[in-house]
Amino acid sequence: MKVIYGLENIGRISCPVVALGVFDGVHLAHRRLLYSVVKKAAAIKGRSVVMTFSPHPQKEPSLYSLPHRLKLIEKEGINTAIVVNFNKRFAGLSAEDFIRKILVTKLKAAYVFIGENFRFGRGAQGNYKTLREFSRRYNFGVGVCRTLKINRRPVSSSYIRRLITGGKLKEAARLLSRPVSVLGTVVKGVSLGRKLGFPTANIDPHHEVLPPSGIYAVQVILGKRKMKGVCYIGSRPTFKNRPLKNIEVYIFNFKENIYHRDLEIHFVKRVRGDMRFSSKELLIKQIKKDLIIARGILSHQKPTQYLP
Repeated sequence: MKVIYGLENIGRISCPVVALGVFDGVHLAHRRLLYSVVKKAAAIKGRSVVMTFSPHPQKEPSLYSLPHRLKLIEKEGINTAIVVNFNKRFAGLSAEDFIRKILVTKLKAAYVFIGENFRFGRGAQGNYKTLREFSRRYNFGVGVCRTLKINRRPVSSSYIRRLITGGKLKEAARLLSRPVSVLGTVVKGVSLGRKLGFPTANIDPHHEVLPPSGIYAVQVILGKRKMKGVCYIGSRPTFKNRPLKNIEVYIFNFKENIYHRDLEIHFVKRVRGDMRFSSKELLIKQIKKDLIIARGILSHQKPTQYLP
């Protein structure tokens, strides 16, 4: 997938079929919209395009970081992603100017797809009705995906965000149609895990929404490799001078140097909450138990499964 940063860098795209949205989390409803775009682009021998926005227009904390979002969008078969800097100047465009100057003049969109609740333009004045009205004037097609509901509740990024922070990973995974995951870069730590006999990779999670503190059985994606392990999220309450929140992952049967590499951590199931131990020896004893439990959880898991 080609990624274009900034409206000024858009070149010629052949017969673009464009999806508009933040696509935070790339959940079930997003995937349905992206599937429609890919299908329509193939039917008219055009190119599937996503126009997304960063930072979040509603200034909400990101469910997934921009690199994580783009990685998931690419998996849906999109040809080109355009990342628009959502600054004051862009936010000040009227709905009509956004359609005329960007979708029509700059992109020359053949079709534009949006979700039923998507709003655009200054003061969120534009919606799918606005888009349809101007499509007749400027001669482009419009596709509208109706709100997807599961158990009579709309599937939304904000709801999934609340599920994850509340520890309801099973429910969140169902709405994502994949395990809850975090994309992060391996960074230098204080090597506490190594000193305890369990060398871990310390993760900078790219400012993504995290599950509650605790020990998790996880699947780890490194490039094209899929491995199993245990992830710790917490403040290391057994030790002094602890950070506010630390994320580290222990990968089974793994000894490579992966500093500065990106890891995607898929949370399969929580083993236990974060705990304070009266001694280092008791902590080590508990970690050994955690590893046994995690291995059991992961023994029958496929890379894309999550536990019911």
